[in-house]
Amino acid sequence: MLLERFEDKGLSHYSYAVGCEGQGEVVIVDPRRDIDIYLDFAHTRNLRIVGVLETHIHADFAAGTKTLAEATGADIHVSAYDEGQLYETAFPHTPMREGDAITMGKTRIEALHTPGHTPEHLSFLVYDLARAPDVPQVLLSGDFLFVGSLGRPDLIGEDVKRELAGKLFDSVTVKLGPLPDFVEVNPAHGAGSMCGSGMSSRPMTTLGFERLANPYLRKGLTREAFIGEILGHLPPFPPYYKLMKVLNSRGAEPFDTDREIDAVRAKEFHQLIDSGHVVIDLRDQLAFGAGHIHGSFGIGSWGNLSTWAAWVVPYDTPILLVGSRNEPMEDAVRSLARVGLDDVRGYLDGGIEKWIAAGYPVTHVRQLTPAEFVEVRQDTPMHVVDVRTSDEWKGGHVSGARHIMGGKLTEYLAELPRNVPVALVCASGYRSTVAASVLERAGFQDVVNITGGMAAWGHAGLPVEN
Repeated sequence: MLLERFEDKGLSHYSYAVGCEGQGEVVIVDPRRDIDIYLDFAHTRNLRIVGVLETHIHADFAAGTKTLAEATGADIHVSAYDEGQLYETAFPHTPMREGDAITMGKTRIEALHTPGHTPEHLSFLVYDLARAPDVPQVLLSGDFLFVGSLGRPDLIGEDVKRELAGKLFDSVTVKLGPLPDFVEVNPAHGAGSMCGSGMSSRPMTTLGFERLANPYLRKGLTREAFIGEILGHLPPFPPYYKLMKVLNSRGAEPFDTDREIDAVRAKEFHQLIDSGHVVIDLRDQLAFGAGHIHGSFGIGSWGNLSTWAAWVVPYDTPILLVGSRNEPMEDAVRSLARVGLDDVRGYLDGGIEKWIAAGYPVTHVRQLTPAEFVEVRQDTPMHVVDVRTSDEWKGGHVSGARHIMGGKLTEYLAELPRNVPVALVCASGYRSTVAASVLERAGFQDVVNITGGMAAWGHAGLPVEN
């Protein structure tokens, strides 16, 4: 049996190749939009991609299901349980119901209907027929079962989230119940994804360990208590999720892996900004703070570019990029395309240095180390906003800080003061840089970024509140 994991760190997304190397055949499960990684894998291993499987219609990224099938001639296998639902797969496919299976040599993949995250959600049991033909070895759990958590049940809407939470309980108790502890669980996401709360950063687990450690799988949890627990710990809902559901139900257009992005000289770059283009600055926290084009989004290419661009960048506006002088743009363009942000028109030729050399102004964000912040705060009132997740916030935060998860910041702009500096903090400085750029675009004049975030705060030995 062959099982290969592909990780997209920017979206905390896992996709898989499953098959039989002796037979020379594999299927790809939950592929991302830029499919060349799967084509290269199959070519290198001398394998043929015979099927493309989806656990469900995804909300957090643009799937490559339709594109990969068209490129390889593979069959598409998706859930049959989407019929009559709000989101239905609209492109040609083979519907799968519970018990339907695909066999490749000594490997068998069997569908298991596990609704709750979405009504149509499938998980896939993988059997190694050469070793134990009647006992599953692997569960590809999609967004149903994560390491340490379960998939959120509110993707379809507030009016059905309680119903779906109940179905999630049934999936845990009825569908997982008969499976042995040793089954290896491989989910579609890890820590950092908003598809569930409290996920571990480990990419896989076993069902037995989850029964011991996963709070939603513990013995004695009643249906009502389970529903209360899962609905009481929902992560913030990214608005772009609804766009991705529509895009993936129709089938995302192919991503052109050979596309070249134009280098745009400073004068034309300035004109494009004046005509309504938005700018994403891909540099790090310190470089962005030291000087950037006013109104640009500060979303570093080295972090979760896909996730944070999808949270804050408007989907109906052409995009321009600013990077370091010799930074290649291909990876950034791919990251944006993975969340449907396709309209990248070019990048600043020569970087911010050429912009400055052409005589155009730059904006600065005041950067303070934790020790400097503490010292300045003694004499200058500041409104501190912690933009991390709720779990991070509960683990310890700056005294007097207010918690607003970074993706929700625009919803609270009217509540933030404009007569005192607003100081932003996250774990490392990445998310606070995004937040600083959002506030700047909203007209805030005095924004402070605490460099290094709570990691640097802890290294400095400064006190926290819990």
